[in-house]
Amino acid sequence: MQSKETLQEFTILLVDDRPENLISLEELLIQPGRRFLKAQSGNEALRLVLKHENIGLIMLDVQMPDMDGFEVARILKSNAKTKDISIIFVTALSREEHFILKGFEEGAVDYLSKPLDINVVRAKVNVFEQLYFHQVELKSTLSELKRINKRLEQFVYIVSHDLKSPLSSMMLLMELIREDELVMANPELKENIDLLHGASGRLSNMIASLLEHSRTSLANHAIEEVNTSELVREVVALLFPPDQMTINIREPLPVINTHKIGLQQVFQNLLSNAIKYNDKEKGIIEIGASDKGHWVEFYVKDNGPGIADNDQERIFKLFETTAHHSSRDSSTGIGLNLLKVLVEEQGGKIWVDSVKDEGSTFYFEWEKNH
Repeated sequence: MQSKETLQEFTILLVDDRPENLISLEELLIQPGRRFLKAQSGNEALRLVLKHENIGLIMLDVQMPDMDGFEVARILKSNAKTKDISIIFVTALSREEHFILKGFEEGAVDYLSKPLDINVVRAKVNVFEQLYFHQVELKSTLSELKRINKRLEQFVYIVSHDLKSPLSSMMLLMELIREDELVMANPELKENIDLLHGASGRLSNMIASLLEHSRTSLANHAIEEVNTSELVREVVALLFPPDQMTINIREPLPVINTHKIGLQQVFQNLLSNAIKYNDKEKGIIEIGASDKGHWVEFYVKDNGPGIADNDQERIFKLFETTAHHSSRDSSTGIGLNLLKVLVEEQGGKIWVDSVKDEGSTFYFEWEKNH
């Protein structure tokens, strides 16, 4: 892993066949935090690029013997390890448009003509330095995100695997109970056992899907046609809403092509929260959707306790809970953050519109066709 000091160092490769030009450029650009490498030919420049990692910028003279700057740039851009290095051509060639266009075609990101304007050169290099550090920070963030996602996938796999065995035993036991004479003689008891058995079967299927989900990366998950109305009804049945809870599904809900498991997890979490935290004598939940062209905007609305204005952004952050939730249960504050990750992973967004003591409506966008 690179040290913080290394990441804060900006390395500039200066390439010119005339030593006096290299000295002048270095003196022009020198400042704390910058390191300079110098090459007097195209071949030497290529050797330095391959030898030194994290070169942030190349100031490349066009007119050089043996190999000109255009050819050097062409070689660098053809190599996967060096193709993203920023190149500024420094040249005394004609300022005519075809010379400038040739430079951009070979991979330059900027073009400076001699004699150089000191202020312009310094300003442009400062911009490329800032861009370089933004790119380093972005790469570091993406790497950390991949690491976290890998850990989450491993966690899902372990939990799902550990749940599968006891659930299978429970289903086998319920099969035996269903056939018991006392149960067969009591219609109400038999109906309740049948409901438990059906819910266990759906849960078993979900665990199997989670196991499959955790074995592959998101890019390799199967895209399938999903009837979101059927999906929502399956989730509702699995959650066993209490008798005082009314759940209305505003039809029609669309049929889309997507990763089913991710969408199922979003609905299950939102509906579970809406049921769990409802504080009204008669709870009401509504599920619906609006067509937004490339997207579907789903919503889950409830008449529960609502969320205070200052909590509405915070609840989507990892390990954050509202005062209301933390006082009623041992919620870790992971659920809504994972939903945010799931929704944003496929390009959408999730948000809430809520009035304290009146209820909340959670909205999220989901792509119609992945």
